[in-house]
Amino acid sequence: MPRKYLRKYLPSHDSIRQHRHVARFGTLLHHPNLWHLNRDSVAGGLAIGLFSGLVPGPFQMLVAAILAIPLRVNLPVALFTTLYTNPFTIGPLYVLAYEYGKLLTGGDGQIAPTPEFDWSRFGESLEALTLWMMSLGRPLAVGLAALALTLAALGWVSVQSGWRAYIILSWRRRKRRRAKR
Repeated sequence: MPRKYLRKYLPSHDSIRQHRHVARFGTLLHHPNLWHLNRDSVAGGLAIGLFSGLVPGPFQMLVAAILAIPLRVNLPVALFTTLYTNPFTIGPLYVLAYEYGKLLTGGDGQIAPTPEFDWSRFGESLEALTLWMMSLGRPLAVGLAALALTLAALGWVSVQSGWRAYIILSWRRRKRRRAKR
């Protein structure tokens, strides 16, 4: 089982609690589900990480931690999952979010062309770019929220069903092994 394999390499709960960076938060980070690898904790951590990954700016891990701690889901999984958004994936994800938002809001099918950026006219170019980004407004905002919730739900369902399928297959293998004896 992957969980047994990972346990060899993961630190113990006591060593995590006594770590100097974790200890300064007191008992806030002592709940077992924040560190355990069980189906509900990992599924929740993945869902929170997928949701938080679409938060604009550099606040994704902070949002993931703020959500994971009170909801008591796996904190490392939530933090690690936010890394699916990076400089290579953020553009396509935002285009997908815009299209998703356009579908949900019933927006028209046209996107205004991206303005040319001229460094010699920096102020005018920046203003044109800002106006262009604001024209994306409502479909992008709705699309980001909807895509974040959709990814979170899909992540949670996939972990729950995948974990369940793995357990059922393990039970069947064990039953076959015992029947051979």
